[in-house]
Order: sequence, then structure tokens, then C-alpha cells
Amino acid sequence: MPARFIETLALSREAEELAAAYVEDGAIGQSMHADALHIALATVARVDVLVSWNFKHIVNLRRIHAYNAVNLKNGYPLLEIRTPREVPGDA
Repeated sequence: MPARFIETLALSREAEELAAAYVEDGAIGQSMHADALHIALATVARVDVLVSWNFKHIVNLRRIHAYNAVNLKNGYPLLEIRTPREVPGDA
């Protein structure tokens, strides 16, 4: 069985500011601030892939493009966002 690594990310001012930029640019609504923070934390930490089952607010092509537009505008790299089914595993 492959080893599993879990890394915990601490909330940072940088991530909070990026989450606010997602809301300001219309990538996601203010009521979905927790989802915006989730994406911002992954972006700021430069994770390889953000994996989620949240099709409404995260794994949504229109939103992915909007998040990445904000990322590029603010000097961050593109963020890969995929479903668990798209990521190879040990199943």
C-alpha cells in the first residue's frame, strides 16, 4: 500500500487576502467564504492538485477558470482542481 501524506495548512493573511480577491472578482460569492479560503490556502501553499467532491463551488470549470484568472492577476500559479476519480490512487 502506498504511503499517504497529509499536510495541515495554517490560515494566513496571504490566503485570507486571496480568498477576498476571489469574492471581489466574482469567482465565488461571499456566502461561500470557506470554499474561497480552501482554494486560497491550496494556491498559496502551491499544492500540486486540489482534490474535492464539491462540484458546485470548487470542481466547476467556470469557477476554476475564474479562480485561476485571479491567481494569475495576483502573481500566483494556476491551480489544478480535480475530482478524486481523476487522481490515481490505490483503489
